[in-house]
Parts: sequence; structure tokens; C-alpha cells
Amino acid sequence: MDPAIGTAEVLGFDPFDPAFRADPYTRYRKLDAADRPIRTPAGLWVSTSHALCEQVLRDPRFGHRPENGGLWRDSPMRRRSFLTMDPPDHTRLRRLVSKAFTPRLIERLRPRAEELVAELLDGARGEIDVIETLAYPLPVILISELLGVPPEDRELFKGWSDALARGLDPDFLLPAGDLARRDEAREEFAAYFRELAARRRAEPRDDLLSALVAVPDDGAALTEDELLATCVLLLVAGHETTVNLIGNGALALLRHPEQLDRFRTRPGETAAAIEELLRYDPPVQLTLRAALEDRDLGGTTIAKGEMVLLLTGAANRDPDAFTDPDRLDLARYAEGTRWAAGPNETPRHLSFGHGIHFCLGAPLARLEGQIALRRLFERDVALTATPLTYRDNLVLRGVSALPVTIH
Repeated sequence: MDPAIGTAEVLGFDPFDPAFRADPYTRYRKLDAADRPIRTPAGLWVSTSHALCEQVLRDPRFGHRPENGGLWRDSPMRRRSFLTMDPPDHTRLRRLVSKAFTPRLIERLRPRAEELVAELLDGARGEIDVIETLAYPLPVILISELLGVPPEDRELFKGWSDALARGLDPDFLLPAGDLARRDEAREEFAAYFRELAARRRAEPRDDLLSALVAVPDDGAALTEDELLATCVLLLVAGHETTVNLIGNGALALLRHPEQLDRFRTRPGETAAAIEELLRYDPPVQLTLRAALEDRDLGGTTIAKGEMVLLLTGAANRDPDAFTDPDRLDLARYAEGTRWAAGPNETPRHLSFGHGIHFCLGAPLARLEGQIALRRLFERDVALTATPLTYRDNLVLRGVSALPVTIH
């Protein structure tokens, strides 16, 4: 990127503004252009519209090619991750991995998740950090067990995962030290999984990594680069977003006592409550797509090769899609309401994306969020007076710590 061009000129907002960190949604609203995208001074198209974001996400003619001119990172490992692939490679890799993430198979993890939450909250009294005590360890243990990572190796992942999560942001936002730590973490992560994969080939077990290294019936096995990128993606995405789902969800409920009371007294609506919490303050705030050919978007021509920044966090609060969008309303997705995209129906939030890149781990994240928040708020929980700080991420949104008192 041209160093003379500032961050706000690229994105349309300043992600380093403390006010933006605390409340990005007010700033997003200033970018609202109703049913059309806006263009920033640097030439990036930006959309806050639920309808337009959904349109782009479900349109295969918006993809991850061509190369994006260096705005977002680009590395061989990234290119082998199906998160940033287009068909047909995306289709092949996702099919190989998706068998482990069906709602039925994930539901089998419920007893283990219940057990882990009980263990993590056992004896939790006085002042605790919800992130450190519950939101971080729960998803990292579950995804590690699912992949087949030995328990003694889990602590290795925290530093790597933090560096990679920070590295999801565009390169031009990252200091040189963060870029170096991201690349180093990726190499160390890959080296770890290369060795573990070799052990699973020699001695297969009943885990996801053993399944990934096995050659399927059609012979369409993962290459080594694809395998390593997939393992890194599953481990990082499999817990980083859920950490923020639990943290953001707990914070939203604590700040809205009437909604917390509803959450506590209606356990049968827990799944619906999680959907509203995901809409209200989502862990993932944005994604990027490139036009693979000239496309019309809200009456605006997006030329082939031009990029569109989809502010899905803003789309989740689009007043054209949601009634009173800035209000946390746990009844929004409760039984009896209709989820769809028709007249008088509540649209689905875009927190897990849409289309072919819809989050593969959504069933697992939902399960973990439901159990963690349900069990946490069976207790008497209150926020402390400690000021909250948000992590230095643009793509991912979450507090660094969430100190509470439990009585």
C-alpha cells in the first residue's frame, strides 16, 4: 500500500480510535449508504448493508482471486487454506474436512463440553477473568481433543494462536514485529503438525487428524501443504472465534440485566439467545472479497479485480434488516419467530458468513457458547469496576479480559 495513504482512507474508518474499539457499530453507521456500496479514497468498496453483504457472500463470482494487491496478507500457507480458496479447490478440501463437523457429530461432544465447563467453573468464587477461566480453555481443549492433539501440548498453542489471530488483520495495519511473530508462529505451528501427522500415519487413532491423513476412497487426499494449512486453520478458527463469542456474549448479558434475567429463566431458549448474541456483537466483524468478473452490486458496477470489504458486523445491525438493531433482544430468534429473508421475517445474522464459505465450525461454536453461558449464569455473576480493553484486532472483536465477581 502507498505509505502516503492513511488507514482511514483505505477502510473508511480508523480502527485504532479508542472510541471505535469500544463501539465500532456507531462508526459503521456513518458509512451507511443504504442499498449501495461506498468507495473509500484508496479505491476499496465497502458495504454495511445486510442485503448486499449476503449477496456477495452467496455469489461465487465474488471470490478470493485475483491477488489483492498486498492489502491483505498472502502466503503459500494461506493459499492452501480452504478459508481463502475458490472452487474447485475449496469444494474438494471442504468436503474432506466437513464430515467431522456435521451437527450430528458435534452434538455427540455435548457431554464432554458439559463436563469441561463444570470442571472449569468448579470452585470459581470471588473475582475471576471469564476469558482466562472459561472462554479460552473450553474451545481450545475441545478442538485439541477433536484433532487429536496430546493434552501436554495445548499450552504451546496459546502464543502461536494469538500471533495468528492478530495476523488475520491486513498487513498494512500490522507493525513489523507482529508480522514477524505471525510468520514465525505459522512455521512453528506447521512444523508441529507435520510431526504429529507423521505419527498418526504410522499409528492412526480415532481423531480428526488421523482421518485427514488417511487416503479417502476416491484417492483425493490432502497434499502436505493443504493438510498443514487445514490443521492450523481448524485449531485457530476452532477456538479464537469461540473465545470471543463467549466473552462478548457474557459481557452483553451483564450489561443488559433484563435480558440476562430472561436468559436465566428460559433455558429452553438458550439456542435462540446465542443467535441474538452473535448478531449483536459478533466475534468476526468483516471479510473481504474480490470481483472475479464485472458485477453489479446495488446498482454499482464492481469491476473485475476490485475488492469489496463486507462489514458483516455492521450488516448485523442494518436497520433495513432488523427492527431496532442496536437493542439486544433475546426474543428476536426465539421459537415462534421466523428466520428467513422474506417480508416480515427476521433475517439470519451473518456472523458465520454465508454461502460456500459459511463457517464449518458453526455447530461446534454454538454448542460451546450455549453450554458455557448457560452454566456461567447459573451463578450470581457481576461485572467489576475494572475498565475493559479490547484486543488489538480488526477482523476479530473481543475483550482482552472480562473480570467479574461470582458469589
